[in-house]
Amino acid sequence: MILWLIAISIPKVAVAAAPESWPGLLGPDRNGWVKGFTTPEKWPQKLQKVWQLQVGAGYASPLFAGNLVYLHTRLGENETVRCLDLQSGRQKWQKAYPVPFRMGMGSERHGKGPKSCPVLADGRLFTLGITGLLSAWDSASGKLLWRRDYNSEFRKNQPYWGVASSPIVDGNKLIVHLGNDKKGTLLALDVRSGKEIWRQGKDGASYSSPLIVKIMGNRQVIQWNHENLVGVSIDSGRLLWSHPAPHRTHNQNMPTPVFHEGRILLGGENRGIQCLEPRRTGDIWSVKKLWHQEKVALDMSTAVINDGLLFGMSHFKSGQLFCLEPKDGKILWLSPGRIGNNVAFLSVPGHIIALINTGELRIIEASGEAYRKVASYQIAESPTWAPPLLLEKHILVKSLDTLTLWSLTPAK
Repeated sequence: MILWLIAISIPKVAVAAAPESWPGLLGPDRNGWVKGFTTPEKWPQKLQKVWQLQVGAGYASPLFAGNLVYLHTRLGENETVRCLDLQSGRQKWQKAYPVPFRMGMGSERHGKGPKSCPVLADGRLFTLGITGLLSAWDSASGKLLWRRDYNSEFRKNQPYWGVASSPIVDGNKLIVHLGNDKKGTLLALDVRSGKEIWRQGKDGASYSSPLIVKIMGNRQVIQWNHENLVGVSIDSGRLLWSHPAPHRTHNQNMPTPVFHEGRILLGGENRGIQCLEPRRTGDIWSVKKLWHQEKVALDMSTAVINDGLLFGMSHFKSGQLFCLEPKDGKILWLSPGRIGNNVAFLSVPGHIIALINTGELRIIEASGEAYRKVASYQIAESPTWAPPLLLEKHILVKSLDTLTLWSLTPAK
């Protein structure tokens, strides 16, 4: 098979980047906040296409560091990783490896992935494939450094939707939860060697991704697995606390929890949103539920915080955007329904960036007063499930099989 990459348009252009890097799912702090972005005084009437590449299928977000873009996709029966020059879209390196995958009944429309977002750290790119194959690559050359496959320990489910949880790095530890519906474990692997540092628990895996936070002076991993929301010591792997939130029937555990002011906002399909506060007395941890509302519920979309308020998409009424007060769960506004199946959110000063799976990029005022759409752009004709990468004056969008750089600067 010949791997190919076609540039539709590659002019010479200076591309400035607001974030110094975008190393993984939802950015450096896994909260969707784009540091260093200056909100335009007036959003342009339309976006200008800078370049576009055919890159293959998958949901993985493009990553950015040092004016280089990294991407994990599928071409035929191969998963590929590649490094591109941000300015031109030209390829620096590409690696491919076979990952045969058979989708289960009902999962065909979601494709063969990959669905996990890679993570960049310490000169390494870590990818988690659709079958759970975990690989470490040298980010400068694309050399494979190590690979781990836990499929012999955790056999796949049927019907099979594939792996979607995105790993995260903290210091020398790569954190990832692997497994199937019935059993799994939270793993900390050494970033240099791939050797296990610790493993915790036997709960099955979910599609939700881990967070690393500090609660009452304790750095911990928050992970929503198939059965529970847990807090685990980053240093030792010791279970600190657990709160039941099981995946049952179609009520799947998919969104990544939101951490805000020591509290966790957990939303699940058909189960509303609840606010949980882990507490410690001496060495004993407990979890207090502060509120639970069921008028809006998160399906696949992860919500974001902006100016102290929670913004997200409820899957009720075929998709509604909402704003919620995290202190008490009060819904401040709801948009009209029928938004779509999924929205990938980013947060910037004064605005929410919402990439809808229909290919629409919508700019929303980050206000609790009312739903106000500031601008809207149709930036893809095929589905857009991967979270976008927002730069200072550009946005990079992965659609069904293309990667497109759009300019936010008004045309002269």
